[in-house]
Amino acid sequence: MRDERIEAKREADTLDEPAEEARALAERLGLAPYPVRYWIVDHDEMNELIAYGGFQRRYPHWRWGMNYERQAKKDRHGLGKAFEIVNNDDPSHAFLQESNSPADQKAVITHVEAHADFFANNGWFGLYADRGEDGPNAAARLERNADRIAAIADRPDVDRDEVERLIDAVSSLEDTIDQHSTVDAARAVDEPGIADDVSDGGADALAAAEAQIAELDLSESVRRDVFDDEWLEARGEGVEPETPRPDVLAFLRDHGKRYDPESGKAVDREPWETTVIDAIREEAYYFAGQKQTKVMNEGWATYWESVMMGGEGFAGPDEFLTYADHMSRVLGSPGLNPYKLGFELWKHVELRAARQDVIDALLRVEGVTPENFHSTVDLDEVASGLAPHPAIAGAGPETLDELADLAADGDSRVDAEAVDRALSARGDDGTTPSGAGPDIERYPWKLLTREGLAERHYVLSRPEHRSALRNVSRETLTEQARYMFDVDRYATVAEALDAVDRTAGWDRILEVRESHNDVTFIDAFLTDEFVREQNYFTYEYSRASSQHRVASVDAADVRKKLLLQFTNFGKPTVVVLDGNFRNRGELLLGHRYNGVALDEASAKATLQRVFELWGRPVNLATIRVEYADDALRRAKRRGTEPEGERVGVRFQYDGGEVTEHDLDPEIEARIAADDVDYDTKPDDWLA
Repeated sequence: MRDERIEAKREADTLDEPAEEARALAERLGLAPYPVRYWIVDHDEMNELIAYGGFQRRYPHWRWGMNYERQAKKDRHGLGKAFEIVNNDDPSHAFLQESNSPADQKAVITHVEAHADFFANNGWFGLYADRGEDGPNAAARLERNADRIAAIADRPDVDRDEVERLIDAVSSLEDTIDQHSTVDAARAVDEPGIADDVSDGGADALAAAEAQIAELDLSESVRRDVFDDEWLEARGEGVEPETPRPDVLAFLRDHGKRYDPESGKAVDREPWETTVIDAIREEAYYFAGQKQTKVMNEGWATYWESVMMGGEGFAGPDEFLTYADHMSRVLGSPGLNPYKLGFELWKHVELRAARQDVIDALLRVEGVTPENFHSTVDLDEVASGLAPHPAIAGAGPETLDELADLAADGDSRVDAEAVDRALSARGDDGTTPSGAGPDIERYPWKLLTREGLAERHYVLSRPEHRSALRNVSRETLTEQARYMFDVDRYATVAEALDAVDRTAGWDRILEVRESHNDVTFIDAFLTDEFVREQNYFTYEYSRASSQHRVASVDAADVRKKLLLQFTNFGKPTVVVLDGNFRNRGELLLGHRYNGVALDEASAKATLQRVFELWGRPVNLATIRVEYADDALRRAKRRGTEPEGERVGVRFQYDGGEVTEHDLDPEIEARIAADDVDYDTKPDDWLA
């Protein structure tokens, strides 16, 4: 705990032990988090950290002040208190608000330890973190960016307003990166990382060729006949990508220019401009992992927080009600709540894995088949057999002797060394003096191994899941039996239950957290069963009734609706289609249309920002759905939805007004899709 203020130090002293014990418990449960450095801050400092995206220093820009004012108002009016901030780094840095109650501080610490595990082990965070022996080192990298950009803004030969304007332009495009690749993958230059205040060497061959052509003052038809696409492409050094380029910022960085209003032409950027673009683009890649895994990451932290605080009594008896209120408010937030959705999905993955393991064992019992499963297997007997051993379930001072007997028999569920130390510290009167041996009164989990803790928290022994086996369909049983090998047969149900792996659920969720992001996680695990039990549905705006209505309760529809909200951070997917559109050095961007139209006002405003980074006319191809007035009137009379017509549109901006044009059918075919495949490879998403 680090802070120079007396109050913060006093608060830190009280949290040293909970932080140490939470780390020990997290590791005992099987988590492998980054080291975490905890800081105590007051509410003003917390609001500053939120404004800065979780870091203490960022590059100078007006939006940080705007973010601070927004958060301060929410805090002041009780609309959004922040209990903690933790950033993805090795070590991670977590900031706790000193006004939190002890119960909230403990809840936050357990939550943070799970976040640090997710950061360290999820592959999508690894795209940024895998940067050699030094690891992500994000705090140092973002501080370096802040220093560089501040130094640029202070230079006498640089207009500070121009720096702000460039930051505005790049920031408006920070989600147009290829979040499925590493930060350096799409760069055209040899050296990775942020440029040391220099631009790429060499002249722009395409610009030079076009300047010479412009001096000839040729007509458009002659220009196209003489200087065709192939000729210009050969001199453009790859500005026309063979396939759509998802990292728009990288393309603009490598091939863009700056518009000079005095000459009315595009000119080479100043070296400092490239440095600013690189810095902000790199930071966009840092935050991409968090945006891609919001549901998974928050659900993961909430799941393990609940195991530690409630299941293992990390919240003391006098703190539990406060903690329960904290958790209910987090999970009860309205709208699409990533904490709630993620928490329930992780429990669902755990339940399915454990259930599959038990079914596999029961189908190996002699005489049990998918057809007679429910009539042959006594599921009440199964429920009793899956209940944890009484000494494991009630581990603590009262069961110490029973645990010692299990340890003497070599039971892998018991930490024999901890049990021995606890017995040695126990006095003749059966009590343990304070400070002697492990504190098994407050932390009984110290007596158990991960296997013991897994049995203690086994998902199928929880009351809310007692019917999970009873509700398994014959189709599910038949499907699972089809892939079973004819080995390990059991004579009785009891014998089969002895072979059940109580860690199967935890092992599965640890495995899933390594490779998935929100899109693949929802696609893989938002099952019919989950949608039905959690009462999910889709809704949409009805043009016929001019109000929102429930559209579907079908799992496939719910899944598709959610996937549309999480693909590309829930933002439109825009790619580079052509860097020499119409042989004029114009930029053509394409909106990968998946049935959700662009907000055209925002798109036009963003196009003007793109112009600032390209320096020449820019175009955006998209598709909109148009409804004829008579079709709308008929639909309202009949109470049905009108049929719309898909229309291709090209917006263009050349420094004046945004103009609208018809879209070439060939370009429309490139960006349109009848269906969307939510694979993790964006090149395969659209035909």
